[in-house]
Amino acid sequence: MVNKNALRAGAIAAGTTLMLLMSSPAFALIHDDGEDPGPGLSIGQTLGLYVGIPVLLFLVIAGLVTASDKSRKKAKG
Repeated sequence: MVNKNALRAGAIAAGTTLMLLMSSPAFALIHDDGEDPGPGLSIGQTLGLYVGIPVLLFLVIAGLVTASDKSRKKAKG
């Protein structure tokens, strides 16, 4: 009898390998005809885009949830 965890791990490993093989052309260094890549992002722009904006959105959503929770407690009490 095959262990369910071993079967699940094998399926995940096979799926991950398949996804990596399918995405390998995305890592190609040769540009296609007609491709016009724009200028790269600076370190500050990259951190702002991928760290700053998600943190800011998290704080806004957490603040809205907290504010709505406090208004419910005041209404009940």
